[in-house]
Amino acid sequence: MTLRSLLCLFLAVLTATAFGAAHAAQPAPEPAILHVLNRLAFGPSSDDVQHLRAIGIDAYVEEQLDPQSIPENPELVRHLSELETLRLQPSQLFALYGPPRPAEGANPSPDEVKARRERARVILQQAAEARVLRAMLSRRQLQEVMVDFWFNHFNVFAGKGLDHLWVGAYEEEAIRPYALGKFRDLLLATARHPAMLFYLDNAQNAAPGSPGLRGKEAGSLNENYAREVMELHTLGVSGGYTQDDVVALARALTGWGLARRNLRDGNEPAVSFDPARHDFGPKLLLGQPLQASGAGEEEEALDRLARHPATAHHIAFELAQYFVADAPPPGLVDRLAARFWESDGDIRTVLRTLFASREFRDAAGAKYKTPYQFVVSAARAAGVEVRNPRPLLVAMGRLGMPIYGCQTPDGYKNTEEAWLSPDATTLRISFATAFARGNLPVAAIPPTAPSPAPASPVAVPGAGDPAPSMPVAASAAGADQGVKGEPVDAGRLERLLGPSLGERTRAVISEAPAPLRAALLLGSPDFMRH
Repeated sequence: MTLRSLLCLFLAVLTATAFGAAHAAQPAPEPAILHVLNRLAFGPSSDDVQHLRAIGIDAYVEEQLDPQSIPENPELVRHLSELETLRLQPSQLFALYGPPRPAEGANPSPDEVKARRERARVILQQAAEARVLRAMLSRRQLQEVMVDFWFNHFNVFAGKGLDHLWVGAYEEEAIRPYALGKFRDLLLATARHPAMLFYLDNAQNAAPGSPGLRGKEAGSLNENYAREVMELHTLGVSGGYTQDDVVALARALTGWGLARRNLRDGNEPAVSFDPARHDFGPKLLLGQPLQASGAGEEEEALDRLARHPATAHHIAFELAQYFVADAPPPGLVDRLAARFWESDGDIRTVLRTLFASREFRDAAGAKYKTPYQFVVSAARAAGVEVRNPRPLLVAMGRLGMPIYGCQTPDGYKNTEEAWLSPDATTLRISFATAFARGNLPVAAIPPTAPSPAPASPVAVPGAGDPAPSMPVAASAAGADQGVKGEPVDAGRLERLLGPSLGERTRAVISEAPAPLRAALLLGSPDFMRH
């Protein structure tokens, strides 16, 4: 059957199942298990379904809220141990892979700069592979889901200058350790990471007239990070702040920048505070003066933002939108905001309230998967061995969601409006077909060298050293060796997903030729929702 014929079958299912409709509000026990795994995990796997059946939904939720209590998957640990750049700190990454240093007053040749840039591509490749492997294989699924959520909330674009060196370390150091902790700790960790300092220009933020970065040009106030931290990271666009507050926050953040000598030598820390570039004048933020002085102003200012009622509501809305519905019920948002406020921004406490809510229980099928969720959930449901995640990274890029590739600070959207279109549906069906047939080389052992540069690299806006191409359409490693993946077992897949399938989908699959059934399942409208 041709792809065109297959698409017709999918469209028949699409029409009959009312693509935008949510599933029944009161699921049977088995659908409830799938619903929990679709939201607290990146979709069901056979092992996770069996585990959840054994311990029950409430115990599973509590287990996932305490990821350190869960022994990690040894297979994942082995895979991650092979990704050497994950163990390097930002200063080491800069020293080993950053721009070449001038030698005896002579600037590096263009060939040296190009060679160093190409060598650095391995950092981004390994960071992206680690993200996908964790999402597929980790037993600490909720932690990985929250890494996806928080990275988008505190987005950094790897294609801007030096951030291709640091985006993986940013996820490891500033996002992952705090994904289920206190929001103020997460906010401060992102603010003080070199990736964020560079991406939103706070490394250039200085008191007007203070010494410049290279001792020549005078420093100047840069409001970029201050504005985004209020609009996106904390209060929200309607959070009640003014332009005067943006300026006050920018002034409080002056002096924080890259520790350039440490970066050159590979020493920690990679970020430092320079009093000579700080604005020590009095500041009024959100109607109250800052009491601290110098380096302490940043922490006091960010604490004030993290503990503001508008921040509680903003974060509550985003969590409810991610886990429940694109337009979350206002009552649920208000309850989550209250828990955020009462718990001093304890993310685990807010999530416990969310997962216990009637609105969450009744939301099965109400969300449309992002490309990242779709591809990862297909791999988890299929149960095939994935030794080489690069074809999956390729698929995410072609679907419009390359990992670390969102250029704007608001990150990727998680709504149906952002991702549902006829062209996108066709691409998803094409991926489902290729993956189900075993045509993607996920079983190949990926080479140690990065994949060749894509034909159409992501544009790199902004200043700084040019970054290597993003892995948007990187070569699917193993294809040149004739290595393919394992065809997906349609019977196994149908047993796993059966309770979440609509009657029309079941009818179409039962009438389809056996070799097409796995593709129909993975590309069905039911599977594209969660």
